[in-house]
Amino acid sequence: MALVVICGQPCSGKSTAAKCLEGALKVSESKLTVKVIDESSFHLDRNQCYSNMTEEKMLRGVLRSEVDRSVSKDGIIIVDSLNSIKGYRYELWCLARAAGIRYCVLFCDVEESHSRTWNKQRRENGESSYDDKILEDLVRRFEKPDKRNRWDSPLFELWPFRDGIEKSSAAIVDAVSYLTKKADAKSRDVRVLQPTIATQSARPSDANSLYEMDRATQEIINAVVEAQSQAFGGPVNGISLGQGLSPINISRPVGLPELRRLRRTFIKLTGQSSLSGPPPPSDAESAKRMFVDYLNRELG
Repeated sequence: MALVVICGQPCSGKSTAAKCLEGALKVSESKLTVKVIDESSFHLDRNQCYSNMTEEKMLRGVLRSEVDRSVSKDGIIIVDSLNSIKGYRYELWCLARAAGIRYCVLFCDVEESHSRTWNKQRRENGESSYDDKILEDLVRRFEKPDKRNRWDSPLFELWPFRDGIEKSSAAIVDAVSYLTKKADAKSRDVRVLQPTIATQSARPSDANSLYEMDRATQEIINAVVEAQSQAFGGPVNGISLGQGLSPINISRPVGLPELRRLRRTFIKLTGQSSLSGPPPPSDAESAKRMFVDYLNRELG
């Protein structure tokens, strides 16, 4: 139904915002299923995850994969992490678009000095905190979200140091309203992302369908070549291919290169039509019937 990206400097109240949003959504009239995805879900240490670029890239990959597995039209996913790189937020936006769901960013806006202060307080209280060197590196590389970007819009902003974070915070209330509002032709302020051919996930059956089609069409080609060899190059009429299949009528000799070209074209055309229409045939008999009809049109 929706993907929510929590964004902000380290130690800016993102986890608190995620918990408040999760709680507000669960007590809303819609009673939605909400899942929070964060580093702690995988028992990862924040200092180790951000100790170098390789570890950080691996962390983003783990979180992105979990989001990809979890997004659906039936629940709301909250990604509670730094999400500080705009390119990474774009990748998450693409996942939401491919799933055909809503998307928004909840930004915890604090001054760098406040992040340092809160990090120090956590360390003194024995809570999870960042090493000073890692904190400074993350603060320096943070890319602030911009509502003019598709992947940062709609943008709901919190100011934790000034206003605190509560379920009743204006940004939380607005986000809940956006995520739960019924989308129809009249609700112009609610955007449900629409998947494109480029972002649509392949159907689970596609690999098997292509395998069956490849095998079935090759059997037809072999049968045609065998029939022509027995006819010593003359015209071949009524090549029988088994029960339930129409015979193939060939009025002229057809070489193997031309048959292979027709086979490749058939497979390509069938794959293209499956992107916007029904999937390709998943069984050999259906693939054979379609290929025989195609050959009769091209060679008859």
